Amino acid sequence: MRDTPSPSAVPALTTMRASRWFTGAPVTDEELRQVLEAGRWTGSARNRQPWRFVVVRNRPVRRRLAELGSYAGHLAAAPLVIALAVDEVAGGEDAQFDAGRAAQNMMLAAHLQGLGSCPASFFPAAHADEAGALCEVAHPWRIRTALSLGHPAPKPPGTSAIPTGRLPLSELVRWVT
Repeated sequence: MRDTPSPSAVPALTTMRASRWFTGAPVTDEELRQVLEAGRWTGSARNRQPWRFVVVRNRPVRRRLAELGSYAGHLAAAPLVIALAVDEVAGGEDAQFDAGRAAQNMMLAAHLQGLGSCPASFFPAAHADEAGALCEVAHPWRIRTALSLGHPAPKPPGTSAIPTGRLPLSELVRWVT
Protein backbone atom coordinates (compact mmCIF):
# COMPACT_ATOMS: atom_id res chain seq x y z
CA MET A 1 0.00 0.00 0.00
CA ARG A 2 1.33 3.42 -0.96
CA ASP A 3 1.62 6.19 1.56
CA THR A 4 -0.79 8.98 0.80
CA PRO A 5 0.51 12.54 0.78
CA SER A 6 -0.21 14.65 3.81
CA PRO A 7 -3.11 17.05 3.32
CA SER A 8 -0.64 19.81 4.22
CA ALA A 9 1.31 19.15 1.03
CA VAL A 10 -1.32 20.73 -1.22
CA PRO A 11 -1.26 24.14 0.51
CA ALA A 12 2.54 24.08 0.35
CA LEU A 13 2.31 23.55 -3.39
CA THR A 14 -0.42 26.09 -4.02
CA THR A 15 1.13 28.89 -1.95
CA MET A 16 4.51 28.84 -3.70
CA ARG A 17 5.02 31.95 -5.81
CA ALA A 18 7.92 33.22 -7.87
CA SER A 19 10.07 35.74 -5.97
CA ARG A 20 11.88 38.26 -8.11
CA TRP A 21 12.97 40.61 -5.31
CA PHE A 22 15.24 39.68 -2.44
CA THR A 23 16.57 41.11 0.81
CA GLY A 24 20.30 41.36 1.44
CA ALA A 25 20.19 38.43 3.87
CA PRO A 26 22.45 35.58 2.78
CA VAL A 27 21.24 32.05 2.11
CA THR A 28 22.87 29.80 4.71
CA ASP A 29 24.91 26.80 3.70
CA GLU A 30 22.31 24.50 5.29
CA GLU A 31 19.40 26.17 3.44
CA LEU A 32 21.33 25.80 0.18
CA ARG A 33 22.23 22.17 0.94
CA GLN A 34 18.55 21.34 1.49
CA VAL A 35 17.58 22.96 -1.82
CA LEU A 36 20.34 21.09 -3.67
CA GLU A 37 19.34 17.79 -2.00
CA ALA A 38 15.78 18.27 -3.22
CA GLY A 39 17.17 18.63 -6.74
CA ARG A 40 19.44 15.62 -6.33
CA TRP A 41 16.57 13.37 -5.23
CA THR A 42 14.29 14.34 -8.12
CA GLY A 43 13.23 11.46 -10.32
CA SER A 44 14.41 11.33 -13.91
CA ALA A 45 13.69 9.14 -16.93
CA ARG A 46 15.53 5.85 -16.51
CA ASN A 47 17.29 7.43 -13.50
CA ARG A 48 19.74 9.19 -15.83
CA GLN A 49 19.99 12.28 -13.62
CA PRO A 50 21.00 14.40 -16.63
CA TRP A 51 21.72 17.48 -14.55
CA ARG A 52 24.48 19.15 -12.62
CA PHE A 53 23.90 22.18 -10.41
CA VAL A 54 26.20 25.20 -10.57
CA VAL A 55 25.94 27.55 -7.58
CA VAL A 56 26.80 31.12 -8.57
CA ARG A 57 27.50 33.63 -5.82
CA ASN A 58 29.76 35.83 -7.97
CA ARG A 59 27.93 39.15 -8.51
CA PRO A 60 29.38 40.02 -11.96
CA VAL A 61 28.48 36.53 -13.24
CA ARG A 62 24.94 36.83 -11.83
CA ARG A 63 24.58 40.23 -13.52
CA ARG A 64 25.68 38.88 -16.88
CA LEU A 65 23.39 35.84 -16.58
CA ALA A 66 20.53 38.28 -15.92
CA GLU A 67 21.16 39.82 -19.35
CA LEU A 68 20.81 36.49 -21.17
CA GLY A 69 17.08 35.94 -20.66
CA SER A 70 14.05 38.07 -21.50
CA TYR A 71 12.75 37.87 -17.92
CA ALA A 72 15.98 37.02 -16.09
CA GLY A 73 16.66 40.34 -14.31
CA HIS A 74 15.96 38.78 -10.91
CA LEU A 75 19.17 36.73 -11.22
CA ALA A 76 21.23 39.89 -10.65
CA ALA A 77 19.36 40.80 -7.44
CA ALA A 78 19.44 37.38 -5.78
CA PRO A 79 22.18 36.48 -3.29
CA LEU A 80 22.81 33.34 -5.30
CA VAL A 81 21.82 31.57 -8.48
CA ILE A 82 21.60 27.86 -9.18
CA ALA A 83 22.19 27.12 -12.87
CA LEU A 84 21.02 23.76 -14.17
CA ALA A 85 23.51 22.20 -16.55
CA VAL A 86 21.82 19.48 -18.60
CA ASP A 87 23.42 16.75 -20.70
CA GLU A 88 20.88 16.50 -23.51
CA VAL A 89 22.92 13.78 -25.25
CA ALA A 90 23.02 11.28 -22.38
CA GLY A 91 19.69 12.48 -20.98
CA GLY A 92 17.87 11.99 -24.26
CA GLU A 93 14.55 13.50 -25.22
CA ASP A 94 13.52 13.66 -21.57
CA ALA A 95 16.51 15.70 -20.34
CA GLN A 96 14.98 19.18 -20.31
CA PHE A 97 11.73 17.88 -18.80
CA ASP A 98 13.73 16.14 -16.08
CA ALA A 99 15.67 19.36 -15.44
CA GLY A 100 12.36 21.17 -15.05
CA ARG A 101 11.30 18.61 -12.48
CA ALA A 102 14.55 19.19 -10.55
CA ALA A 103 14.06 22.96 -10.75
CA GLN A 104 10.51 22.70 -9.40
CA ASN A 105 11.64 20.47 -6.52
CA MET A 106 14.41 22.92 -5.61
CA MET A 107 11.96 25.83 -5.73
CA LEU A 108 9.54 23.95 -3.47
CA ALA A 109 12.35 23.11 -1.02
CA ALA A 110 13.26 26.80 -0.96
CA HIS A 111 9.63 27.78 -0.35
CA LEU A 112 9.28 25.32 2.54
CA GLN A 113 12.29 26.99 4.20
CA GLY A 114 10.87 30.49 3.78
CA LEU A 115 13.12 31.30 0.83
CA GLY A 116 12.04 32.71 -2.49
CA SER A 117 13.06 31.60 -5.95
CA CYS A 118 12.26 32.19 -9.58
CA PRO A 119 13.31 30.38 -12.77
CA ALA A 120 14.92 32.11 -15.74
CA SER A 121 15.36 30.68 -19.23
CA PHE A 122 18.22 31.37 -21.63
CA PHE A 123 17.22 31.58 -25.30
CA PRO A 124 18.29 31.60 -28.10
CA ALA A 125 20.95 28.87 -28.15
CA ALA A 126 23.79 31.44 -28.17
CA HIS A 127 22.55 32.73 -24.79
CA ALA A 128 22.48 29.20 -23.38
CA ASP A 129 26.04 28.71 -24.66
CA GLU A 130 27.19 31.95 -23.02
CA ALA A 131 25.47 30.93 -19.75
CA GLY A 132 27.44 27.68 -19.91
CA ALA A 133 30.70 29.52 -20.46
CA LEU A 134 29.97 31.86 -17.53
CA CYS A 135 29.21 28.84 -15.33
CA GLU A 136 32.31 27.00 -16.57
CA VAL A 137 30.54 24.03 -18.14
CA ALA A 138 31.28 22.67 -21.59
CA HIS A 139 29.63 20.38 -24.15
CA PRO A 140 27.68 18.14 -23.73
CA TRP A 141 26.39 20.23 -20.81
CA ARG A 142 24.09 23.14 -21.64
CA ILE A 143 22.48 25.70 -19.35
CA ARG A 144 19.01 26.81 -20.41
CA THR A 145 17.60 27.38 -16.91
CA ALA A 146 18.76 29.09 -13.74
CA LEU A 147 17.03 29.77 -10.44
CA SER A 148 17.40 32.90 -8.34
CA LEU A 149 17.41 32.07 -4.64
CA GLY A 150 17.18 34.26 -1.56
CA HIS A 151 15.03 35.69 1.18
CA PRO A 152 12.03 37.33 -0.47
CA ALA A 153 11.55 41.09 -0.28
CA PRO A 154 8.27 42.89 -0.87
CA LYS A 155 7.39 43.58 -4.49
CA PRO A 156 8.19 47.18 -5.44
CA PRO A 157 5.20 49.37 -6.31
CA GLY A 158 4.07 49.51 -9.91
CA THR A 159 2.60 47.21 -12.50
CA SER A 160 4.09 44.03 -13.82
CA ALA A 161 4.29 42.77 -17.38
CA ILE A 162 3.73 39.29 -16.00
CA PRO A 163 0.08 38.23 -15.51
CA THR A 164 -1.05 37.07 -12.08
CA GLY A 165 -3.66 34.59 -10.93
CA ARG A 166 -4.58 31.15 -12.20
CA LEU A 167 -7.11 29.91 -14.69
CA PRO A 168 -9.96 27.91 -13.17
CA LEU A 169 -9.82 24.13 -13.44
CA SER A 170 -12.84 24.27 -15.75
CA GLU A 171 -10.62 25.98 -18.36
CA LEU A 172 -7.61 23.74 -17.81
CA VAL A 173 -9.02 20.23 -17.53
CA ARG A 174 -10.57 18.17 -20.25
CA TRP A 175 -12.16 14.82 -19.44
CA VAL A 176 -12.05 11.84 -21.78
CA THR A 177 -14.35 9.11 -20.50
